[in-house]
Amino acid sequence: MHDLYYKGRIHTRHNHINTGYNNKRAVKLGSEKHPLTLVVASDERKAEVAAIANENELFADITVDSAVEENILELEGLLNKPTTTIFDKTPNRNDPCSCGSEKKYKKCCGK
Repeated sequence: MHDLYYKGRIHTRHNHINTGYNNKRAVKLGSEKHPLTLVVASDERKAEVAAIANENELFADITVDSAVEENILELEGLLNKPTTTIFDKTPNRNDPCSCGSEKKYKKCCGK
């Protein structure tokens, strides 16, 4: 597309391309610049959560407050990331069946 399409403003298209949602952020949750913010009820629990964070090389600001409910959702979210499910490829119609019946897949399990 020619720059004149944008009403004679040369840099309009260039600025439009460079702005927008940045999904490649350099600062990630759990790093030194952006630590996890966790709330626990006791000092013993703080030591447990700090050990888990150090084991996974994460940085966390842990506050102890017995009046507030425990909140370690950020830590649990980083530790329990969902994994992609990978399925085995189903055989073609004329391939031997995987159940071991020595029949073709289309006549055995592919009905």
